[in-house]
Amino acid sequence: MCVRYHGYVNAVGFGRFVMPLKKRKSSKKGSKPNKAQKLKQQREEEERRLREEEEARQAEREEQERQEREIKEKELERLELKDRERRDDELNELRHLLEENHAAVTKWKTDAVEKAKWERYVHCDGTPDPAVVQDINTYISLWRDDPEVDITAVLQQCKRATWLVEELEELLRGATDPQEAEKYQEALINLLELIHFKHQVATEEILKRANESIDTETGNMQTVVKDDNVTLCLWANLKKNPRFKGLNFKEASVGFELPKQLAVSDIAVRILHTRYDHLSLLARMAHQRVYTTSHRSLTGGDAIAVEMDVSINGETKEDEEVMSILESEGQKSAASLQSTRSSAQLAQHQSGQILTQMEALKAEEDVTSPASVVQVVDLMQYTPLGGIFYYDIFCLPPQAYQVNGWEIRQVLNKGLEVFPYPTETTLEDGTTLSSLPIGVSVTLPDSVVFLKPPHVACWDVAGEQWRMDRVTDASHEDAKISFKMDSFHAFVLMQETYANFPIRSWELKPLCQDCVILTVNGALIDVSITIKGDQCMLESQHHKGLTHLTGKWMSAPALQRAVINAGINIFVDEYADKYISTCCKDPLTEHAAYEQMALLASACAFSWSKWNAKCRAEHLVMQVCEHLGPDPVPKDSWSLYLLGAQKSLKLQITETSDSFAPDHYPGSEFHSTFMHMLQDNMSAEGINMTRKSSYLFIDTVQSLLCATKPLMHS
Repeated sequence: MCVRYHGYVNAVGFGRFVMPLKKRKSSKKGSKPNKAQKLKQQREEEERRLREEEEARQAEREEQERQEREIKEKELERLELKDRERRDDELNELRHLLEENHAAVTKWKTDAVEKAKWERYVHCDGTPDPAVVQDINTYISLWRDDPEVDITAVLQQCKRATWLVEELEELLRGATDPQEAEKYQEALINLLELIHFKHQVATEEILKRANESIDTETGNMQTVVKDDNVTLCLWANLKKNPRFKGLNFKEASVGFELPKQLAVSDIAVRILHTRYDHLSLLARMAHQRVYTTSHRSLTGGDAIAVEMDVSINGETKEDEEVMSILESEGQKSAASLQSTRSSAQLAQHQSGQILTQMEALKAEEDVTSPASVVQVVDLMQYTPLGGIFYYDIFCLPPQAYQVNGWEIRQVLNKGLEVFPYPTETTLEDGTTLSSLPIGVSVTLPDSVVFLKPPHVACWDVAGEQWRMDRVTDASHEDAKISFKMDSFHAFVLMQETYANFPIRSWELKPLCQDCVILTVNGALIDVSITIKGDQCMLESQHHKGLTHLTGKWMSAPALQRAVINAGINIFVDEYADKYISTCCKDPLTEHAAYEQMALLASACAFSWSKWNAKCRAEHLVMQVCEHLGPDPVPKDSWSLYLLGAQKSLKLQITETSDSFAPDHYPGSEFHSTFMHMLQDNMSAEGINMTRKSSYLFIDTVQSLLCATKPLMHS
């Protein structure tokens, strides 16, 4: 047994002591770190140092940002204070300019109306003044009694009457007095009816002598009569050849096809193409009714009585009834209650609330035939183009024949009778055969640009509206369209009103004093309009359908109508947002922008910006620069401006920036008006040019901007 005691070992049984063991030294004491440990320690020290430096820099940055933010806030406060101090002066100056121009334009227009009246009076050509109801009624009465039936003379008379229709339409649109509007509308309808009647009697006179103009090849009569407004195509079935299929009037670029049962009938076919559109005018009056007592068809239909609502304080009696029902039956919706009205009860309110045609017709369909499918044309969604084609079939009048030098003719005194079609034939076994559809082919008019293949709509006499459900087998090839109809109807070619929307971009560029060019790049076609003074001219080199308009100076309203009738629409109205998407912008801010753009148009160029769709609804963004002369605007000249109801400012971002930011351009100021904001960066020459702008030029530019609304629809 061994015993350890204080380092000694006593070996019992061995009888002796041994030397104590030496104490072993610790290996850790005084050991040096290896290379990996040194590197790790260096890294930790370096990271600590970098962290401390970054924290210091971050604190420095935050302090610098705080100081910059304070400086910026103080600068903004200074600019806003400066803007508030001069706000009244700037607003008063702008208001004075606008009121001065408005007063001058109003006086000029009043003088122009008086001058036109005096010139009409001095000219004294027998044309009545449409504003004087007694004169227009006398004219209608005398013309109705006129026995003239020669087609050339009648077409000339109808041409003059068409001018009166246009003037009456203008008067009706501008009428504010209900009784006055009713008189204009009654005179207008009577005149439209009389024009149609004169076409009928002239047609009858030609058909009475059909056997005097027999075509030697076919044995039938065919003729075409044309003037500036009308093309009359007539065919009389004298031969009654059962193999006759149809005829193409090459001079008029229109043709027809007949089923066999008509090829052997005693009939005459008329295709009357009028380059004006009186049926759509009648449809608008019928379905946006204002003070109307009756409507009559221009295509042989019976008179249609219309019940009118009496407006009291802007609300009709029916509206009061609806409100009372809503109070007692709160669970019923206003739409379901109002759908029980007839279309005659959906009249325009005096307060200016106009029902669209589709809304009125939908209410009528809900009452009469909820399950029926009628493709009624909304004349706000679709625009008739190229005039109306009246496609009629008449009973051929008795023909005269010669006996011993005498001309013998049966006189019926019934006028031109419409041949009944379609008809149903009952066979011996009781089977009923319906009449076959009739075919039509039309070459698209050269005076119209169709951006897409056109739609075809037929006139519904009873409903006084256009419908698309009576057209079948429509095909479009090159510049020709062919289709079939269930019967003989007046038809029209239609295009979507806003087919050229949305606007891709736009630019208003000055050319010289009181002369600018407005370029609108639409979805399908681009349009440029030169404005000089109060006159406008369409610029186009790519479409033959516009050759009759390009290079001709006209007023802004006249050019607007002409461009729309040519199939190129870049204009909008209050209902446009129902059919196209828009940039929702505050209308008052937008209108104020157009007013001030017109004031500065002689020296400033304005252009579209992609950021206008990115900013808030109460703001507008556009590119602007001062530009004197007709040269193109350099790309680096544009600056971005933000417009608001309270202030306008120059933006720091550019059109090529990555994102939108409303920060103002360093060194620039705020202004309460867009005009004063732009003047900060304009030369004295440019400002002087804007102050010399003609009030007629300013009014014309503003009217076109308000008509196109590029800030809303681009």
